[in-house]
Amino acid sequence: MEQNRWMSLLGLANRARKTVSGEELVIREVRRGRTKLVILARDASENTRKKVTDKCTYYKVPVRFAPDRSLLGQAIGKDQRVVVAVMEAGFAGKLSEMLDESQWG
Repeated sequence: MEQNRWMSLLGLANRARKTVSGEELVIREVRRGRTKLVILARDASENTRKKVTDKCTYYKVPVRFAPDRSLLGQAIGKDQRVVVAVMEAGFAGKLSEMLDESQWG
């Protein structure tokens, strides 16, 4: 149930055009300071995980983890996605909270 809630909210953010997906686009938006939250798939390659988390740490952007790339892509209505950036603070705050809760139970 909780999984469906964060996926629905991410889909809503995507329809509102407040998300960007794809490694290079996400990195670019993080550098520009527009990103409020980055969601990374747990099955991302070690290289991608390091690149994204290092960039987010440097620019002080929070990172949360989705179960896998298939669910992350499904949430935004696309094929598999490894990384998604959320550009609006309201969506980012609620998604961050939901993904934290889903980690613990």
